[in-house]
Parts: sequence; structure tokens; C-alpha cells
Amino acid sequence: MAVTRDGIPVRCWTFPGDTADTAIIRTVKDDLDGWGVRRLVWVADRGFASAANRAYLTRGGGHYLHAEKLRQTNTEAAAALARPGRFHTVAGNLRVKEVAVAPGGDGDGDHGLRTQRFVICHNPEQASRDQQVRDNLIAHLEELITGSDTWSARRRDELVGALRTKPGLRRYLRRTPTGLLRIDRGAAKREAHLDGKWLLRTSDLTLSPEDLAAAYKQLIAVEAGWRDMKSSLGLRPVHHRREDRIRGHIQLCWLALLLIRVAENTTSQTWRSLRHELDRMALVTLATSHGTIAQRSQTTPAQRTVLNALRLPEPPKFFDFTPAPD
Repeated sequence: MAVTRDGIPVRCWTFPGDTADTAIIRTVKDDLDGWGVRRLVWVADRGFASAANRAYLTRGGGHYLHAEKLRQTNTEAAAALARPGRFHTVAGNLRVKEVAVAPGGDGDGDHGLRTQRFVICHNPEQASRDQQVRDNLIAHLEELITGSDTWSARRRDELVGALRTKPGLRRYLRRTPTGLLRIDRGAAKREAHLDGKWLLRTSDLTLSPEDLAAAYKQLIAVEAGWRDMKSSLGLRPVHHRREDRIRGHIQLCWLALLLIRVAENTTSQTWRSLRHELDRMALVTLATSHGTIAQRSQTTPAQRTVLNALRLPEPPKFFDFTPAPD
């Protein structure tokens, strides 16, 4: 989905489920090249963060902004996380720190030709939640391995094997040289260093760290848009069998999302609040001996505020008159 800085969706694409990320990026970028957009920043999650994708996105003056994995990072990302420096607050729940990593490292995507720019974001509230989750995981893991010293080696191997599908728990488990199971306190300490943090890499040298953090939050807004399409607008379940019907259905949902975002930006209210208030408007049918009449309920002050902000007239007060038969 392509969106403006204000979160207004201007175009969406639909691909088969087995399409590779590289093919998606190239198709979207080539399509937007014909729009004559003066400034284009690609905001993506960690799944698009390969060196080949970054190199392609910077062709023609484009820029990218994507998250880096905090664990198992490459040389540049690891250096950025280890770099000392002071955070400064840009919002009540967000602190940022900019780091520039010297060129020349392996895996930077441009063969060491440019300095890599990173922004480390820290949310103190999220850090508290991350710590609580980690404490709960360690407490649960301690329960699982309690008394394991008396187990057979095969039983301990079975537990370790079962935890391979649960990386959150497996991360804090270690084995002694004799095969005993213990809590990895060193791993817990390393994880604590990452609490509430996420790492952004960008090729744009003009945007401030505050703007970069805000731009990445737009990705959350885009993902919220997909959730709205899948829930409020009924994108799923899709029971169509033909590709043209599937694409048409998605396009209609996207147009509805466009109207939702315009309404939200214009009124400074969420769609849930707007829908709740407008749903209170009802059409009542009154039956008398002279016939029936359909009349709208009285407009509330909140409804008038919404309609005025959207420059929409109030619906007609009366909709239908049906006289009784003689």
C-alpha cells in the first residue's frame, strides 16, 4: 500500500501469496516511478531488509526506512546498538538516539561506499512490559526444569527438543558441560539491554530522528489499515474463486479504507468513534390511520459536528409518505 505522509492510501497492490518480497518491491517501485513523485521513502519491516532490496530501493533517488533485527544482527546493526550516547525525548513515551556507523563493514548492502545511518528508538513503557514478559518466561522455565538434575539424559534431551519450537523460552536455557539444565542469566542480561528498543536503518540523510521515528510509526498505521480491511470492511473471509473477483473485492475495500482515513483526518476522530456516533441515527416508520411515514431521528450535536467537519448535509428528515388506502 502506498500512503501519503498523513496516512491517506493512494494505491494498493495485490499479489499471489507465493510472490517473493524482491518481486513485490520491484513491481511497486517501477509502478510508482511513472507518478513523478518528488520524494518517496519506503517504510518496511524486517522482512524486506535485505541488502539487495535496499540497493534497489535507492535507485533513482529513492530512500528506505526499515527496522533491523535486534538479535542476530549484522556487523553494522550490532555496532549501532553498542555505540554509546544519550537518548533525547521526542514524545512522552519515545526517546531516540542517532548513530552513524563507519563504512566498510560486511553486509551493509553498498560495499562500504557510504556511512550507515541508524536511529535507536526506546519506549520506556514497552521496556517495562518486555521486562515483565521476560520475568514470566524465566519463572515458567524454572518450573519446567525443576528437579531435572535427577532426570535421565534422554528426558532432558526431550525437553530441550520440545523447546526448540518455543524460542522465547529456549533463549533463556543453557546446558552445563555435564548436560544439566540451567537458566541462562547471561542471555537474560543481554535481553534486558534490548528492552523497549527497536533499531531503524535509513538511507535518508535529511530527515531528523524524530521524523524517522514518526515515519516508521506510519507502518503501524498501514498495518492498522489492513486490519480494518480484514475486520471492519470484511476483506476476509474471501470466498471468491476467480482472480478478477478477488482483486475487485480488495479494491472496493481499499476505496472504503480511503474514505475512512479521510474522515479520520478531517474530524480528528477514530473511525470507531465516528461509526458509533453515526450509528445512533435511526429511521423510524410511523403508522397511523392516515398512512405510514418514515422519519429520521433528531440529529445530535455530536453528529452535526461530524457532518459539518466533512461538509456533508444532514440527511432529509422525512423519507417516505404512504397514504392509507381509501
